[in-house]
Amino acid sequence: MGKSLLRFRRGGRRFAVALLFVVVGGGLWEFQERRELQNVVWMGAPTWETLGPTSFYRVLRNDGYIVGWSDVRINPLWVSYQVRAVPDDTRIGSRPGFRPDWRTLWPVGTDSYSGSGYDRGHMAPNYAIAAVHGRSAQIDTFLMSNMSPQRPNLNRQLWQRLEESVMDHFAPRFEYLQVITGPVFPERFMDNVFNRVGLVEVPEAFYKIIVAPHADAPLALAFIMPQDVRGNEPLADYLVTIDEIEARTGLNFFPRLSPELETVLEGELNTQGWALEEVSKRPGRFR
Repeated sequence: MGKSLLRFRRGGRRFAVALLFVVVGGGLWEFQERRELQNVVWMGAPTWETLGPTSFYRVLRNDGYIVGWSDVRINPLWVSYQVRAVPDDTRIGSRPGFRPDWRTLWPVGTDSYSGSGYDRGHMAPNYAIAAVHGRSAQIDTFLMSNMSPQRPNLNRQLWQRLEESVMDHFAPRFEYLQVITGPVFPERFMDNVFNRVGLVEVPEAFYKIIVAPHADAPLALAFIMPQDVRGNEPLADYLVTIDEIEARTGLNFFPRLSPELETVLEGELNTQGWALEEVSKRPGRFR
């Protein structure tokens, strides 16, 4: 009886040490993860207004960008990356092939969208990430966890024009830009639960937030573009406030902003400093 008690106590101590190791190690990992996120997401990674099955996400870190991945919607809820101006003659590598991402709970194959009428729409764009962050980052943009179903007129025209404007027009005006982008789903989950391409839920629209993070007076542009566009509409037609995107997505962007700056940056629609009118009606590369 005494020996059994002694073995139990020794086993208990070993378990306690192992548990302490897991807790401390997990805490250090979480601290390092949060610190790393702060280095790549200006004013903090998005948080959820109300935590629930459709708002919870896991952070998937990639070379050049990060993803807030939903295992319920089988979609990125948000994708964050930073860009800066590059020389006009910048060349990138050949277009990589699409790849499944082993980190997603449900498998999304490279052919999951075949025959659906939807494109595999990049959230972190191929060209911008490749030009700024290099070949390895470009390859990571072809992970299926970076895709969301987009109608061709949106993906190949209006959305492409906005991505092109970010790199060719907005980035040269500022030191660097923080971009957060992602899908917009209907307010009621059950209204859209069966609207899927395979396992992937189909969004009703997409948002893009572009911030020039000046220390004294940050500037922001925000857009929501629906799936049913023709593709040749002016970009300015889809301007919204960041507050509107937060209301439509349930996400809280830039949570470390002061209340005073948040009111101005997220609540006001202000295009001053962006010269949006110069590119709003510019034709896209693919027509």
